[in-house]
Amino acid sequence: MSHMPLGFALSVAEAGFKYKDRPDLALIVSQTPAAGAALFTTNLFQAAPIIVARSNMDKAKFFRAVLINAGQANACTGDKGIANCQQTLNILAAQLGIKPEEILPASTGVIGDHLKMDLFEKYLPVLVRDSGKAIQEQAAQAIMTTDTFPKSASCDVRLSSGSARFWGMAKGAGMICPNMATMLAFIFTDLKVDPKQWQHLVAKAVDKSFNALTIDGDTSTNDCVLALANGASGVYLESSNDQDLIEGCLEELCAKLAYLIVKDAEGGTKVLRIKATGAADKAQARMAAFTIGNSPLVKTAMYGQDPNWGRIIAALGRSGARFDPDKVRVSLAGVEIFAHGCPVDMDRDKVFASLLNGPDIDIHVELNAGQEDFSLLASDLTEKYIEINAHYRT
Repeated sequence: MSHMPLGFALSVAEAGFKYKDRPDLALIVSQTPAAGAALFTTNLFQAAPIIVARSNMDKAKFFRAVLINAGQANACTGDKGIANCQQTLNILAAQLGIKPEEILPASTGVIGDHLKMDLFEKYLPVLVRDSGKAIQEQAAQAIMTTDTFPKSASCDVRLSSGSARFWGMAKGAGMICPNMATMLAFIFTDLKVDPKQWQHLVAKAVDKSFNALTIDGDTSTNDCVLALANGASGVYLESSNDQDLIEGCLEELCAKLAYLIVKDAEGGTKVLRIKATGAADKAQARMAAFTIGNSPLVKTAMYGQDPNWGRIIAALGRSGARFDPDKVRVSLAGVEIFAHGCPVDMDRDKVFASLLNGPDIDIHVELNAGQEDFSLLASDLTEKYIEINAHYRT
């Protein structure tokens, strides 16, 4: 496990909101005031922690902590849900000696369930008492729901003024299709950076990573990316080259976490790397890639290792992207399978017999309609996905 960025302390607790014998409550405290950046779900049903976190982002200039629970989403819970969320922050703030608005909350779990406030009242003091005792993997485990493994990543970057550390964790395996961010993700760094610039840097990295993945086409009520930069290293951005290095590090960190989410897709067996190139504009490249990545027919074909190019071009044709069908070229697993409006002549089953059985499959569509491209990570679709989600609540 890599070194944690300076000035952050982790703690976890087994509160038993829904899960037994595993942590389900996590706290990350910054020892100094930190610049905050946040991106929230575009779903119109906004969970209570999203509403409270949005409000706190507007109220506070700097932040001291992030509080996350798994097992109860506290979404569609009305005024009581918002009051409960606020109360958890009030209790925690009093324990930490900070202001409630300096804490950013996040929740994940079943929509409609109220927070079990008796468990929060019991275990929030435990989190404070144990501050600094948890390791990164325990914190990443505490935020899991249907995930099968904890997801975290790190990167260090050497700038003109010294080295800064970045660490992030994420959860998500189902109800995932981004519209800003998707799932829950948290990023921490000891870099010293202006809050406005930090928001810009995080948003840019999120757009190329969490905004470029899909598992099932569903955007959750609780999706958020929360990021704190506390400056504890004393390292800061001195030049445009420093900014480029930070952008690269953040993108690498978010890309690692995004890949782990798709790899852990509910019931998933493959990561589909879909690239749409030669589009008239970025929006059309995006539409093309997402329509293919969200197609149940494409996803099930890839699960069955079936080189069914017809499903890919049918999805592309209804995507809303504009192109001349006779100019489109499609490659699967690096082999061109469709061009000039017709399939390429080959023994498809023989050619692709060994190419589609690996954990990753490349799908490339060249539209020949412009210069823009978009890359997307998507999952396949299996019987297990239905099994998990048919019985998720029960």
